[in-house]
Amino acid sequence: MSDAPNYDPYAITADGIIEPPQSLWQALRKIGPGIILAGSIVGSGELIATTALGAEFGYLLLWLILYSCVIKVFVQIELGRNAISSGKPTLSVLNELPGLRFGTNWLVWWWFFMLLCTVSQLGGMTGAVGQSLNIGFPGVSQTVATTLDSFSTAWGDEVRARPEYPWAFLTCFVAIILLRSGGYRRVETLTTLLVASVTLVTLVCVLALPLTDHAPDIGAMLTGLIPTALPVAALGTALGAFGITGVGASELYSYPYWCLEKGYARYTGPHENTEAWLKRAQGWLRVLYLDAWFSMVVFTIATVAFYIMGAAVLNPQNLHPKGTKVIEVLSEMYVGPFGKWTQIVFLIGAGLTLFKTLYVSSASHSRLVTDFFKLNGWVQLNHPADRLRWINRLCIFFPVFALVLFIIFGDPKAMVIFGGIAQAMTLPIISGAAIFLRYRRTDPRLAPRFLSDICLWLAFVSITAVALYGVWNQVSKLMQPA
Repeated sequence: MSDAPNYDPYAITADGIIEPPQSLWQALRKIGPGIILAGSIVGSGELIATTALGAEFGYLLLWLILYSCVIKVFVQIELGRNAISSGKPTLSVLNELPGLRFGTNWLVWWWFFMLLCTVSQLGGMTGAVGQSLNIGFPGVSQTVATTLDSFSTAWGDEVRARPEYPWAFLTCFVAIILLRSGGYRRVETLTTLLVASVTLVTLVCVLALPLTDHAPDIGAMLTGLIPTALPVAALGTALGAFGITGVGASELYSYPYWCLEKGYARYTGPHENTEAWLKRAQGWLRVLYLDAWFSMVVFTIATVAFYIMGAAVLNPQNLHPKGTKVIEVLSEMYVGPFGKWTQIVFLIGAGLTLFKTLYVSSASHSRLVTDFFKLNGWVQLNHPADRLRWINRLCIFFPVFALVLFIIFGDPKAMVIFGGIAQAMTLPIISGAAIFLRYRRTDPRLAPRFLSDICLWLAFVSITAVALYGVWNQVSKLMQPA
């Protein structure tokens, strides 16, 4: 949101109308929500879950990673289309749909329970950042432990046992400072810089692999592009990766909020059955398409690059990132091919990658939870400053909660995978809702082309099939005698 407390990007008024850009260059200058999503996407799912998948199964599931990145964009676009058509954010729109109500629509409560599960991912990111920086700068935690000895030897011993804790605390503090010091523009600018840096460095490393002893197996890579049945052993990790890689359920819910804060619906103006409104809506929809597909290219490149690094470097060495050694094992992706000097570069880069996702996810969650509180009548948002105040409060809560979860559970990979499975189970719900909105709530004059409709249905069917298969497999395991 704007730093101005009286500015309300969620208010669709006639004085906010701006004509859409006419050239590609002008349109590129108006993208941003998709890049924010990429900031959330290119993080724990890619660095931890996707890399772990490559490390465990080689190139076998490369096709699933690519498919996951591309197919869910059609759901993302449909939700963005409805935001421009209705001028309302995701939870407000879902609350108006038919179905059981418990104060608010059951679809809104489903999102809330998913949120409770996916916050574990933020805890995993906080811990992984701590692991990265502690490996790179081990002397800091040693100094902290010695200092704490003067207050309590138990505290000092705890830091010696888990030296990533001081860095995790620092991560939480820095996230809060950045989240509270700026609105939408700060999130977009910082995210763009971090996404560009991470994507470029990772791509350069993959392109340099053929010059090392860990050159990718091109034949195996091409085979991995052909869809095959998921191995039973791969199902849990693959399901989690499908939920996280590409546009996850959390990002699908948050995308319309970022589109509104960017101004797409506000620039279009209040909904009218006029040619002028239709022309503006179609123009800003074209910008939204550009935004979504541009970000898809960015996060797909980064995702595939991380997967290839895991398959080419970690898999042949039988190295699997897990537990308190996640980051240490992941660093071998760079140390093995390029030498020990690259470890510190990786550790700093990994920390920034994970911090970026923690930062963006906390910002997104804060906006949706504020809307959730409003819909349930728990808070009153009578003035733009009221919404900003609650967003700022929640921008403190989520990093702190993430830190607490990491201290309690302590395994970044398991926390990330758990959140990924929750997102995978929610994907059929939000993609099904997108189809309903497409035919029953979005202005029919803004209907997509036939091919886009086919891809939207394909996304729903494939997402649902993967989710149901995963549930069936997990239930079957639970029913097996011990």
